[in-house]
Amino acid sequence: MVKYYTEINNKAFEGTIIDIESDGDFDRQYSDNDSRQYKKIVPVIFGYITKDNLNIFCAKGHSSIDKLKHIIIETLPELKIPLYAFNSRFERSVLYHSCDLKINFKCELNAWSREMKKYTVENLNIENYDDPFFDVGNECRLAWLRGEWDQCIKHNRSCLLKERDILLKRGFREPDDLTFHP
Repeated sequence: MVKYYTEINNKAFEGTIIDIESDGDFDRQYSDNDSRQYKKIVPVIFGYITKDNLNIFCAKGHSSIDKLKHIIIETLPELKIPLYAFNSRFERSVLYHSCDLKINFKCELNAWSREMKKYTVENLNIENYDDPFFDVGNECRLAWLRGEWDQCIKHNRSCLLKERDILLKRGFREPDDLTFHP
């Protein structure tokens, strides 16, 4: 397991922004609002940012995923609310199916369900924060599969900082409905 931690000064918001990187495939036979679409996806990186610090946990290969899940299960209940995510449907569904956690996100950072972070960052004139994959999550997944942990951590760090900037520049909305199925 690789852990990244840094203290930061984000006094402008309360709560916690969460971002996960993952491995696995979507099951497109289910609708967007059905959690089962994410049943075959597992978290490989768990990152979060608060007003005081930024934390990232990266599994070093498939053999470390269970350890990462354990960290997620222990950490999530202690995070300050409200919980934010750019696309909380993804985080809610992956965490539900992979960690058996039903997380109540109150704040969505995308303006609509299919909004792409890449264009949001561009439109809001938010910096790239040294993202080696320029908001292309699949590139991070492929790098993780190749064992390029440092690049993946840089990507997750930049995603968290971009999501913080999105929150500060335009706020949040109520998450879309999601139906949880086993």
